[in-house]
Amino acid sequence: MSPQAVLLPLLVQVALTFGLGFWMAARRVRAIRSGEVRPRDIALREPNWPKQLMQLQNALSNQLELPVLFYVLTILALFTQTADLAFVALAWLYVALRLVHAYIHVTHNRVPRRGMVFIASSIVLCVMWIAFAVRLFVTA
Repeated sequence: MSPQAVLLPLLVQVALTFGLGFWMAARRVRAIRSGEVRPRDIALREPNWPKQLMQLQNALSNQLELPVLFYVLTILALFTQTADLAFVALAWLYVALRLVHAYIHVTHNRVPRRGMVFIASSIVLCVMWIAFAVRLFVTA
């Protein structure tokens, strides 16, 4: 696979992470400027933000946790030239599930639905790691 094909899902995941981060920052600035939140109430990371801002913060935090394994795997697969069409298809499925997870997180935030999507994305990522290991050590 071409480097562009392998890296495009990773770049979409990065865009999602930055998008959530910039959105959250803009909403935080607006909340402070409007007086809805006082700086001293959040100075030491106290969770005194409005509910929707906490949802955004949690959605962003989730994009900085398990997706790190996706980033590492994608780079390793590119470096070792083990990325094939199946890898890229699974990468797109993983990123699509992360997009759905983030959407659920910042909208209705129904935990059972969000949890199912999280588990599905985790399984896809696990399958990707197993396939990578098999290609790297068994088929070498």
